[in-house]
Amino acid sequence: MNFSALDWSILGPAFIAGLIVLVTHVPLGTQVLDRGIVFIDLAIAQIAGLGVIAADAFGLPEGGLYVQLAAVIAALLGALLLTWTERKVPDHQEALIGVLFILAACTGILLLANNPHGGEHLQDLLVGQILWVNTTQLLWLGGLSSLIVLVLWRGWIHKLGRFGFYGVFALAVTASVQLVGVYLVFSSLIIPALATRRDSGLTRYRNAYLTGVMGYGAGLAISAVLDLPSGAVIVWTLAACGLITATIGKKPATE
Repeated sequence: MNFSALDWSILGPAFIAGLIVLVTHVPLGTQVLDRGIVFIDLAIAQIAGLGVIAADAFGLPEGGLYVQLAAVIAALLGALLLTWTERKVPDHQEALIGVLFILAACTGILLLANNPHGGEHLQDLLVGQILWVNTTQLLWLGGLSSLIVLVLWRGWIHKLGRFGFYGVFALAVTASVQLVGVYLVFSSLIIPALATRRDSGLTRYRNAYLTGVMGYGAGLAISAVLDLPSGAVIVWTLAACGLITATIGKKPATE
């Protein structure tokens, strides 16, 4: 164990990135769970990642503005498609979301097939590079997250029609997937919401945010001390904290 690795200059920005991700993903996650479309986050995140891979395949500078635009456009097109399928075949929406995820994932693999760094790119997309987040990325993520939170809490998302939810969701996921990866996007959305499903109102949000904060904090600390991949460890600590939250909040059965 290397306790000297608990360096705030490295872990601090990563923890802040996790907090910003949670700000939007907790309320969106509760809506996803309530709507019964759990895998939409995986699908949209994968589609946004496909936009990044496509931009790289066309030789665009890594991390540049055009790459961000490619990710946003891809995610919004995916959101538009899911809006259409929800209107046409609502009973099969979850299955279609799964199919869309698989198609996007396979397309990404095909685009990376002849790339000598394809395996590395794919790993970065899935697990993320949260430890290497910089100030510019934090400011960009924070600004977009602030707008998304405003739309959510003012209820404007409901005034945007059927596409409103999917569009806002696509923007939130696109903003986070390049920093924390597909796995952490899914975990940040679903685990806090699932752990607090018995709660309601502000209590649910409070407990969900607390679960997420503890998960990110513990995961970053453990990964640093044990020198393990941060993204994978955080997923496990989020799951552990979610289990604790769900157990503590479980109401005793009435006799």
